Amino acid sequence: MMQLCLGLAGVIWAQLPVTGFTLAWQHSVEQIRWEEDYRVEPAGLRLHEARVRGSGAGMEIPEDAVLRDGSWHYRPQLAPLAQLRLARSTAERAADYQLCTAGQCRALAHWLGPPSAGQPVVELWSCAPAVG
Repeated sequence: MMQLCLGLAGVIWAQLPVTGFTLAWQHSVEQIRWEEDYRVEPAGLRLHEARVRGSGAGMEIPEDAVLRDGSWHYRPQLAPLAQLRLARSTAERAADYQLCTAGQCRALAHWLGPPSAGQPVVELWSCAPAVG
């Protein structure tokens, strides 16, 4: 089974035994929640579905999106991503990303510590379980 690795430049900071997860965040200006559901596959991270609660600056809702339960739902047709690179901000209005698994959401800080100017980026990728 593949796992989700969190780190930078191939250095693993945390490894999670999940087959899928939701990445969620608040838009720093519009304060609107975004959610993306990923599957962890050998070929990479496959974006399965995305949701956004509204539109705003730089937040265009795709034409094929469907409004359901207060969010616009859509399914991007993308190849698996080798890695997902996230900028973590220390700005007051920019909350940390949340990683949701098994119905529970936790800030990336749970695994990586709080965002810092010295480590402003994290990468997520599909990886094999640690041996040992």
